Amino acid sequence: MKISTYVASILWLICSLSTAQENKNQGNKNLPLEQLTGYSQTYYFSPGCKERADKIAAFIENAVSYFRKEIAFTPKTTLFILAPQHWEQYARFPVYGMPHNLDYYRLAVASEDNPFWKSFLPSLEQLPPALVERIQNAYRQTDGSYSMQPFFDLLALHEMGHSYHAQAGLKMHRKWLSELFVNIMLHSFVAEKQPELLPALETFPEMVIGAGSSEYRYTSLVDFENNYDDAGKGMTSKNYGWYQSNFHHAAKQIYNAGGSRVVKELWIALKEHQQEMKDNELVDMLRKEVHPSVADVYLKWNQKQ
Repeated sequence: MKISTYVASILWLICSLSTAQENKNQGNKNLPLEQLTGYSQTYYFSPGCKERADKIAAFIENAVSYFRKEIAFTPKTTLFILAPQHWEQYARFPVYGMPHNLDYYRLAVASEDNPFWKSFLPSLEQLPPALVERIQNAYRQTDGSYSMQPFFDLLALHEMGHSYHAQAGLKMHRKWLSELFVNIMLHSFVAEKQPELLPALETFPEMVIGAGSSEYRYTSLVDFENNYDDAGKGMTSKNYGWYQSNFHHAAKQIYNAGGSRVVKELWIALKEHQQEMKDNELVDMLRKEVHPSVADVYLKWNQKQ
């Protein structure tokens, strides 16, 4: 009787495991997204978007390799490259096309052009001819239209930058410094390893800044700190994009002034300084331990608005 019960139990366990595996496999077949394999990070993409996913994954993997040598750390992330019909299910930000980091492990980016990206394109007549030429070279399509996709595809690394500092335990101190940090990472990598992408990375921020700030409710760093968690609501998505454009432009200036070493110096400083810091203490630390150009973002912000 005991043997029969034991055998029956084993048979039940085997059947249960087989059923569970079958259900899991069936569930995987029913997932609306497809997955890339063979990478250090996990990538899911909407069907029909594999070419875009491959391109973004290759860019991210190159950056992972670069920063592994620079800062000896690699986060674990899952990146979703999403078509509009899958955005609501997997993304957190309501506006399709806004790249974002959901929880320091999952990242969401759009797989195709969209109204949000197009909303940043100003009337070219109001811009300097030299900037118009750069916009045309960076974003004009063969049919004469413009797409900001070459810029927004690069922002997958911006979002992954937040996973870097969060998973490594860096203390960012301020929201603006957190965003500046990941833009410095992005700009440094592109400038060092894929400089052919610099026109796509640099032109969009200059275009947005060149169009002025009169339409935006918030423009100060204090405003940014106070309304950061309300981005897309009280602070409109475009207003948030204007801030990011300024942080991108600042990252370019920082790289030009201090080179690639700024990323490592800033990483070390934010890893070491876990204590609360007043504004003047933070700026003094950035100036002395990282680079004066990083401190200047805070010190000179209001001069350019």
